[in-house]
Amino acid sequence: MEIIEAHARTMVDNEKSNRRRLVEFKDGCRYGKFGRTKAYELISQDRIRAYKMGGKTMIDLDSVDEYHASLPRVEARVN
Repeated sequence: MEIIEAHARTMVDNEKSNRRRLVEFKDGCRYGKFGRTKAYELISQDRIRAYKMGGKTMIDLDSVDEYHASLPRVEARVN
C-alpha cells in the first residue's frame, strides 16, 4: 500500500496540471480495497474511471477517492 501511495504522491497535483493519477489495474484495486470483479462493476457503473494505456487498463486514483467519499457513513447503533 505504501508503494501505491508513494507513487500517487509523486504525480503532479491534478489541480495544477491536466495529468491524472493513473495506476495499473491491480494497484488500483489494492488502493481502493476492492477486488477485480468489484472494480469492473464500478467501472461499468461509471463510479470509477479507467483508461487503456497500450494493452493495460489503468485506474484513475482520483476517481477511487471520489467513490470512497460518496459512500454512506455508518450510523452508530444506540442500544
